[in-house]
Amino acid sequence: MFLFGRNKDSKEEKREEQKEEMEKKEMSILPLLPLRDVVVFPHMIIPLFVGRKKSIAALEHAMTMGKKLFLAAQKSAQIDDPSQKDIFTVGTVGKILQLLKLPDGTVKVLIEGVKRGKIVKYLPNPDFFLVEIEEIEDILNPTVETEALKRSLVSAFEEYAQLNPKITQEILNAVTSIEEPDRLSDTVAAHLAVKLEHKQKVLEINDVNKRLELVLGLTRGEIAIIKTEQRIKARVKKQMEKTQREYYLREQMKAIKRELGEDEETVEIKELEDRIKAAGLPEEAEKVA
Repeated sequence: MFLFGRNKDSKEEKREEQKEEMEKKEMSILPLLPLRDVVVFPHMIIPLFVGRKKSIAALEHAMTMGKKLFLAAQKSAQIDDPSQKDIFTVGTVGKILQLLKLPDGTVKVLIEGVKRGKIVKYLPNPDFFLVEIEEIEDILNPTVETEALKRSLVSAFEEYAQLNPKITQEILNAVTSIEEPDRLSDTVAAHLAVKLEHKQKVLEINDVNKRLELVLGLTRGEIAIIKTEQRIKARVKKQMEKTQREYYLREQMKAIKRELGEDEETVEIKELEDRIKAAGLPEEAEKVA
């Protein structure tokens, strides 16, 4: 009886393990939502307007499967019907927080990024992209350098916020209150006005120290660009003001001369006569002149 009972328990445990493995495998199979001109990072909450049939089908499938899906950026936003080669491999596992179907047939969806992931393979599916993904774990060994990079990044973002009016005080407060280095790097990267390729590169780095360093470099680069733009605008404005001032003075002088009954031709002849007299020419030469 004892042996039979033990064998039964063993079989049940094995079934449970197989079930867990199947569930785990199912969790890694997700509908894919290709994104245009945006990279979604973990902890990032973003509203999206979805209009492509495949993407809407992917969202509908996700709603029936725990509201999870995989978000990956397109390499080119101009492609309306992307293929596998047009989509980056590394993306983010996301969770649908809210979904609303609009009268025009499009869908507004609020999604939260959960974790980095990588597409292992595409699975056959005619209605939308279905992918098997592998979650990417961050590599973090906190050191003195980590703390230094954190402080430098927060300081740089504060300067960036002063130069960029799109960064509100609310955003700045949220960033400066983040303690986790991995979350800090992702949040700052999400708010930088850099090209999609740069954000994708940040997403693909799982070493947190290297990610902090890259985001710090991108932030300082944006600060330098904005300051240069401001200097150029100031120079252009100054030149325009000078040109406008000179034009205004010339128009004033013309108006004054008209009031005095002097036309431009008379004034010009008078100036030439004065210059000839001042030249001290011989009498014959002065007459000719």
